[in-house]
Amino acid sequence: MLSSFGSIIALLCGTAFLLAASGLYGLLLPLRGQVEGFSTTALGLLGTAWAGGFIAACFISPRLVRRVGHVRAFAAFAATGAIVSLISGMWIDVAAWIVLRAFTGFTMAGAYMVIESWLNERSTNETRGTVFGLYMMVTHASLMVGQMVVTLSDVSTAVLFMVTGILFCLALLPTAISTAVTPAPLADVSIDLKGLFANSPVAFVGCTLIGLANGAWATLGAVYGAEIGISTFEIAVMMSIAVFAGAAAQMPAGRLSDRTDRRFVIGGLAFGSAIVGLAIFLTAPRTGGIIIVMTGIYGLLSYTLYSIIVAHANDHAASNDFVKISSGLLLLYGIGTMAGPLVAGTMMQWLRPESLFLVTTAAHIGLAGYAALRISKRPPVPLDEREAFKTLPTERAVTPQTVLLDPRTDGEENENGT
Repeated sequence: MLSSFGSIIALLCGTAFLLAASGLYGLLLPLRGQVEGFSTTALGLLGTAWAGGFIAACFISPRLVRRVGHVRAFAAFAATGAIVSLISGMWIDVAAWIVLRAFTGFTMAGAYMVIESWLNERSTNETRGTVFGLYMMVTHASLMVGQMVVTLSDVSTAVLFMVTGILFCLALLPTAISTAVTPAPLADVSIDLKGLFANSPVAFVGCTLIGLANGAWATLGAVYGAEIGISTFEIAVMMSIAVFAGAAAQMPAGRLSDRTDRRFVIGGLAFGSAIVGLAIFLTAPRTGGIIIVMTGIYGLLSYTLYSIIVAHANDHAASNDFVKISSGLLLLYGIGTMAGPLVAGTMMQWLRPESLFLVTTAAHIGLAGYAALRISKRPPVPLDEREAFKTLPTERAVTPQTVLLDPRTDGEENENGT
C-alpha cells in the first residue's frame, strides 16, 4: 500500500514539473512576443497552433506509446518540450514560434496521457477518486506556480526560456526512477459527434463556444495586460487568479447545478461572464488592482462552465458512455480553442486591447442564449436520475486519458481495463 502510494506521488511530481513548465512557457511567449513587437494576430496564432498540436496528439500519441513504451515515449515528450523552449529563446522569430508552439501542444498532450494512464493503472475503483482529486490539485497549483515564475526575471532575456527547459527536464526524473508497473496501452479516442449532438445540443455548442472564449483568454490575456501597461507581476497574478478562482468555484457551482436544471446554471454563468467581459471592454480599466479583481471574477464564472457542461452531457447519456461523450466534448473544446486566439488577436489588432473581451462576451452570450432556447425545447433530467457533479482539472490539461482516470469511469469497460 505504501509502495503504491509512493509511486503515485512520484508520478504527480512529474506532472507538477510538467505543468509548471507549461504554465511558464505559455505566459512567457506572448509577453516576449509583445516586447518584440509581434502583432496580436500572430500571437493569437500561437494559441491556435498549440491547440492544433494538442488535438493531434490525442489521436496519434496512443499509437506512438504502443510502439516504444511509456517510459521512452514520456522521455521523448519531455525532452522535446525542453528543446523547443530552448530554441524559442535562441530563435526570436514569430513564424518559428508558431511552429514550435504546435510541437509544444503535441508533446504536452502526449506527456499528460502517459502520466494519466500510469496513474490510472495504479488506481483502483476505491482509490481513483482520491488519486483524481490529487491530480486536480497538482494541475491547478503547478500551472499557477509556473505562471508566477515569469516574475523572477526579465522576459526580454533568455533566462526564463532556460528555466522552462530545466522544468521540462525535471519532469523526466520521477517517471524515470518510478517503480510503477508499465501501464496497459493507451486507449484510442472514440468519437461520435453526430451522436454527441443528439445526446446534448447544449453541451455540443457550449464546449465549442467556451473553448473559443477560454482559448482567447489563455493565449492573449497576457498580451492584453502588457498592452494596457500593467507590470509583469500584475499580469502573472491576473492570469493565475483567473485559474484559481475558476477552480475554487467549480464545486459550489456544480452543487447548485445538482439541485436544478444544469442549463440554468450554464446560462447564468455564461451570462455573468459576458457581463464582466463587456464591463472590461466598455470601462477599459488601467489600474492593476482593478483589472485583477475584474478578471478574477471573470475566471470564477467562465472557468466553471466546462465541468458543468460535461456533467450535463452525461446526465443524458447511457451510464457506460462517459468516456465517449467526454472525449467528444474535449475535441469540440479543442476546436474552439484553435479559433479563439486567432479571432481575438485579429480583433485586438483592429480595435484595442480590450477587444479580447468583446470576443469572449460574444461567445458567452451565444452560449447563454442557446441554453435558454434549449430549456424551452427539452425538459431536464429528473434529479434522482443524475450523477452528482464532479470537478475536472483545468481544460488545458484534459486529455482522453484524464477521462479514464475520472471516478465516473468506475465499472465502465474501456481498453485500459478499468
